[in-house]
Amino acid sequence: MGARQRLAPPADPGFAPLSRTGPSALPAAAPSRKGGSLLVLAGGTAGTLARYGVEQSLPAGEGMPWGTLTVNLTGALVLGLFLGAMAARGAETPARRATRLALGTGVLGGYTTYSTFAVETDRLVRDGWPALALAYVVVSLVAGVVAALVGLRLGGRTAPTSGGSAAPVDPDGDSTATPRAAPEPTSDDGRDR
Repeated sequence: MGARQRLAPPADPGFAPLSRTGPSALPAAAPSRKGGSLLVLAGGTAGTLARYGVEQSLPAGEGMPWGTLTVNLTGALVLGLFLGAMAARGAETPARRATRLALGTGVLGGYTTYSTFAVETDRLVRDGWPALALAYVVVSLVAGVVAALVGLRLGGRTAPTSGGSAAPVDPDGDSTATPRAAPEPTSDDGRDR
């Protein structure tokens, strides 16, 4: 039997070729899944500790859960700032992906909390505060979206660009935010030129 040929590893779905005929935009060394997981783990640990500190300084008690509201709103704002700045710097590189995984998915993912928000909303209703529960939900959702949008705008304006066009950045590393090459021009009748 002949020697077995080793197949090339699959291309990273987070990067698309620049064109059908030109060189590929694939990075030389993207962080491995294991490396990315370790970055998220380390960042998540730091973010969770930060959330714990905020919630200890603003204990829930009766009434509005100020600690959770604070971490979720500040987390949305900071994530918006961070992702806006990352997008303004241009296309994602392996180093930017590692930074995004550690800080965006890890630190800020560990810092913010949806589950505590849900449990605290339920607690408010059970404790006889349905109007406060509704206000908590509305303020959390509306102000959270506004904070993220403000952060994205400010982050995109304050970051120095690397000369490339801004590209959307996905905090979880999905390939859906990858810039793609423009379609090839066609003639008026739809055929390729």
